[in-house]
Amino acid sequence: MCKLRTQLKYKKEIIRIFGGGDILGRIEKSIVIKASPEKVWEMLALDRMPEWKENCKSVTFTSEMHVPEDKYRVGATAHFVDQHEHGPTTELMMTVADSLENEKITYRSSYSFVPRIDLTYGLELVDKGTKLTCVADYSTRWGVLGQIIFKLMLMAGGNEVEKSLEKLKSILEK
Repeated sequence: MCKLRTQLKYKKEIIRIFGGGDILGRIEKSIVIKASPEKVWEMLALDRMPEWKENCKSVTFTSEMHVPEDKYRVGATAHFVDQHEHGPTTELMMTVADSLENEKITYRSSYSFVPRIDLTYGLELVDKGTKLTCVADYSTRWGVLGQIIFKLMLMAGGNEVEKSLEKLKSILEK
């Protein structure tokens, strides 16, 4: 009986580590851009991301757009295509989950073993322009193993978030 309990305890531990539910993670990067929050805000619309976001190949809105402001409306949706240099094409549906004009926008999506990805861009007026903070909150399946795989994917991308923010800064500071 004691051996059986030990085996069950051991199996539960393996399930907890390698497959027991979702684990939350966060990546956060900031940059100061010599531009007004309004100018930065314009570039955060999904259809502008191919101009500056690393590996973003195309974005097509799937919800109706009647006026330009609809791109930032909570509930707006778009088909998002990423193409990494040494990886497969990733296609996602992105939804505007939260939006406060010139202050914050959150896009929500999911992919494979990452059931939820929230990508939030926060804007803050500072002396030298706008501080833009990008926060990626995600949950992974497969416990710690899923988190390790996801982090390896991010590392393989060569710190995509930093490169994207630098590219956005260079566009806006021209």
